Amino acid sequence: QEQLAESGGGLVQSGGSLRLSCVVSVDTFGIYYTAWFRQAPRKEREFVAAIRWSTGFTYAADSVKGRFTISRDEARKTMYLQMNSLKPEDTAVYYCAAARNYCSGYGCYATEPYDYWGQGTQVTVSS
Repeated sequence: QEQLAESGGGLVQSGGSLRLSCVVSVDTFGIYYTAWFRQAPRKEREFVAAIRWSTGFTYAADSVKGRFTISRDEARKTMYLQMNSLKPEDTAVYYCAAARNYCSGYGCYATEPYDYWGQGTQVTVSS
């Protein structure tokens, strides 16, 4: 069984919307943050947004603020990324991740705190 499983990717036109989901199959007790990262071809994996599992406190990269919203449903053990006003530069494989290690602020933007990763889901935005 996959520990984290993303879904919801696809092809969308510029200006369109998608909602990604990530089912968290690991024990969420002790999970500090879950997050979305993305990786475009020939680029480094980059932080998109994170949410503190217990409180719902969120962080988001400047490039997606005002367009993307991260949320989670504790009962369903599912995290979401609502993506609106999509741009071609949002094209990437999107990964969900979960951290048992504490992080705060920009520390949560790095990949190192995250212990679990999903397989990724492709998002393609056409111009």
